[in-house]
Amino acid sequence: MRLDRRLILALDLVDPGAAISVAKAVHREVDAIKVGWALFLSGGRDVFRDLARLGYLLADLRTAEIPNTTRLIVDQVVKMGASGIITQGFVGEDSVRAAVEAAGRAEVFVITEMSHPGGAQFTAPHAEEIARLAVRAGAAGIVAPATRPERLKALREIIGSRLILSPGVGAQGGNAREAIAAGADAVIVGRAIYEAADPIAAAKGVANELRSVAPR
Repeated sequence: MRLDRRLILALDLVDPGAAISVAKAVHREVDAIKVGWALFLSGGRDVFRDLARLGYLLADLRTAEIPNTTRLIVDQVVKMGASGIITQGFVGEDSVRAAVEAAGRAEVFVITEMSHPGGAQFTAPHAEEIARLAVRAGAAGIVAPATRPERLKALREIIGSRLILSPGVGAQGGNAREAIAAGADAVIVGRAIYEAADPIAAAKGVANELRSVAPR
């Protein structure tokens, strides 16, 4: 993933037409577009393929399966044009390795700790262990919360130069500048962009804010 703006759009819409419209408007203002199950279930493979034509498609289908099923899912996601894939780390190293192997040239990002309050209850206590697992398995990076920047600092020490993608900015209360300053490589922003009256201006605003933070 080439990070020029350090900004990823989380396109959590269920109307395929609206999703494509927003993506076409802002794709030059973000480094990647993240899409998940809600849009896939409403728009199917076609909407994934259409979005992949615009640039880096980060498929957030957060695989949480045994290794063989993981391989099958990741193989299909790559065939739809995804450049990156998000998978759960709690399933263990064998499943994460299966995702990395099946992804080929696509990048795999492992969720270490989720950004919502429940993430502090169950995933946070094991996040550092999962981060070490991601490194051993050869993942491109991890997904860790902008809502808890102190956790980003701890996880950065574990993963070294691998990427940290950080969700939770905006509606969940995370601060983009604080997340980058704490060690994130890019922030993931959804509603603050796609629900804005002017999504292009909103994306530019976040990107401009991040330019003031020194790169790690």
